[in-house]
Amino acid sequence: MKKLKAETLLFLRCTANSYSQVFFSDNLVFAVLLIMVTFFDAFAGFCGLLSVLITNLLARALHFHPETIRKGLLGFNSLLVGLGLGIYFGPGWLFFLILVLASVFTLFISMSLQGVIGKYGLPALSMPFILSLWLVFLATRDFTALGISDRGIYTLNDLYLIGGNRLVALYEWWNSLAIPESLRTYFISLGAIFFQYSVLSGIMIAMGLLYFSRIAFSLSLLGFYAAYLFYHIIGADLNSFNYSYIGFNYILTSIAIGGFFLIPSRASYLWTLFLIPLVAIITISLNKIFLVFGLSIYALPFNLIVLLFLYVLKFRTRVSEGLREVWVQYNQPEKNLYTFINESDRFRYLQYFPFKLPFWGEWTVSQGHDGEYTHKDEWKHAWDFVIQGNDGKTYKKEGENLEDYHCFNKSVTAPGEGVVEEVVDDVHDNPVGEVNLKQNWGNTIVIRHKDGLYSKLSHLKKESATVKPGDRVKEGQVIARVGNSGRSPYPHLHFQLQTTPYIGSATLDYPISYFIRNTGNGYCFCMHQKPARDWQVSNIQLNPLLQKSFRLIPGQHIRCEYTHNHLPHSEEWEINADAYNKSYIHCRETGAKAYFHNDGSLFYFTHYQGKRSGLLYYIYLSFYKIPLGFYKNLKIDDSYPVHFLFSRTQLFLQDFLAPFFMFLGTRYTLEYLEQDDDMSPGSISLKALITTRFLRQPLKRIPVDITLETGGVYRLEIKAKKDKIRATCTVF
Repeated sequence: MKKLKAETLLFLRCTANSYSQVFFSDNLVFAVLLIMVTFFDAFAGFCGLLSVLITNLLARALHFHPETIRKGLLGFNSLLVGLGLGIYFGPGWLFFLILVLASVFTLFISMSLQGVIGKYGLPALSMPFILSLWLVFLATRDFTALGISDRGIYTLNDLYLIGGNRLVALYEWWNSLAIPESLRTYFISLGAIFFQYSVLSGIMIAMGLLYFSRIAFSLSLLGFYAAYLFYHIIGADLNSFNYSYIGFNYILTSIAIGGFFLIPSRASYLWTLFLIPLVAIITISLNKIFLVFGLSIYALPFNLIVLLFLYVLKFRTRVSEGLREVWVQYNQPEKNLYTFINESDRFRYLQYFPFKLPFWGEWTVSQGHDGEYTHKDEWKHAWDFVIQGNDGKTYKKEGENLEDYHCFNKSVTAPGEGVVEEVVDDVHDNPVGEVNLKQNWGNTIVIRHKDGLYSKLSHLKKESATVKPGDRVKEGQVIARVGNSGRSPYPHLHFQLQTTPYIGSATLDYPISYFIRNTGNGYCFCMHQKPARDWQVSNIQLNPLLQKSFRLIPGQHIRCEYTHNHLPHSEEWEINADAYNKSYIHCRETGAKAYFHNDGSLFYFTHYQGKRSGLLYYIYLSFYKIPLGFYKNLKIDDSYPVHFLFSRTQLFLQDFLAPFFMFLGTRYTLEYLEQDDDMSPGSISLKALITTRFLRQPLKRIPVDITLETGGVYRLEIKAKKDKIRATCTVF
């Protein structure tokens, strides 16, 4: 029974999405509004719905990808075909046979185009609808038994059957509104997308578009009025019968280029303004060509320009800051933009190889990038590391012997996984104060981490290398010991990254993934930074309790007992992984999902799907980023996508301005408070602070007290304004 209910809901959703997908949306409210608009002509609306049902049922029967069906990507073209046929022809058995055949044919074209142009990362758009409707219209000219519809003459009769006198009166009132002619044409153009040529249908669609996306709504106006201005300049009239019915080409082009396939930005808006005149030229020219065959061009100009522009962008050698394609599609321009802004900051270094510091414990940078001694010119992006004692010196006694130096003979570890490329291990260590200029680098190990990326560790101790060329090494594996060979007057470790495998290669400016810096007044978590001179740095010293608490493995479950505003609740979540091996916590009761990643040193959430309430939502906010080492009073900062913390109403104005200026912001802060035992902790206390901001000034703060205990137990106390939650979660 549950499975049947789930299947039914899924099918209803994919049916609704087939309507909203015309505007690149999966918003249910918008979809319902569009369904209502299509039924202004009851028979056409029925034909459109029937075409969607036929297409989606056949797609499921043929086992096409469920997600493609759910999103309405196969149904929306059939919807438009059904509406077009329903408007033009009258009912009859032959008509319904043609409707079924046209729906099936449209599905075949949709899937074929996905295979043909989809491999180039291009969408099929509404080309299946155009091709299918053209072929059917051309063929049916010889179908003498097929009746042409005259229902358009009696539109008011159709409306009376649906809603009586009230609907008829409403329809006439809206159509007789005293509004500027350009705005009337804008509304008619919107309605024409669904073959409804009335002001009321356009107004309803515009309202739905505004509800769905402020960016899409503003782009629809921008595109239409840019075309309106261009027509005025060239002396044509967009208000004329022919052009107003195909004015939606400018609207759809603007939404597609300005806010859907590209991240909304100044550049995407400017390109929209530039492309609209091209759409107008193509519209005018193609209209003259296809009138010869008695065919409408429908959305052909929109399809040609959008596909051409997206295809051209594939050949860029460098992606510009302002013109970026959407890689993860959230079916709303605002979500695409806010997620991009957040992730371009949070994950901007994901393309970098995760290097760690090549040693254990805390060391000091004696010479950093652009160093004053030897790190010059092509070799300026390197580090020299030493160990300082409590007295600030790098040696004990007088420092006359190599053994006096704290770092001498200390373990050198691989900074990342890779294959040993070259090893020099037979250079004698220099006495303190002397250097070997002939064998400048001394004993050295070069490791290849990936093509074009190598690390080099030099001045190693003679015959201390534990690896040989061709050996595969793991991150943190001991590969040698610190010495004083080569151009090294005192023991230290030279570390650099480079693009070629040679010992004398030039250096590469490249960050260390994460490390801890001891400032003297506390600890600082550094992420993808380059240590500077005199910094005291170390890799994250992993805490066993933090490691166990956040080692979440697919197949595990989390039992949650909590009170929400003093009302008791209980939930059980499960840890799963999707087809792309992305791990997430899933709450079956609410359907919410919180995606996370654990790289062994850092746990962080990457995305959340579901309602902006409930315990899993606050878990996502509270455990947003957690290094797996405990350092008392350490503070971690990050930010959330703004649409996760602000309501739709609060974001209304920001949505319009977001492509140009962000005045709303968020902040996540985590502070490490206490642990009961430094060696074997059984309890750790943390405090998270979730903050919304206006022009960088705090608006609202949500404090969260967190206690982690052995046995995979999390205790949280969340003190939001409307949500007071006390929770105990146990992993099992």
